[in-house]
Amino acid sequence: MGQYRAVMTATDRERITGEADVPDSKRYEAASRIRKRIEELEEDAEILEEYHPDLYKELRGAICDE
Repeated sequence: MGQYRAVMTATDRERITGEADVPDSKRYEAASRIRKRIEELEEDAEILEEYHPDLYKELRGAICDE
């Protein structure tokens, strides 16, 4: 089974951490894509909170380090 992307792809991780030798513009692009995914994550969290509270608690635990 393949690995799923969460908020960042492997390329995003390399660019954000500085592992990838790319221009700053590529790092800014990665940050922009991540921000958009975070916005979508917020919507997903709201849906889970209402319709599947157990999964919502798991998500909060993973994000909030609970």
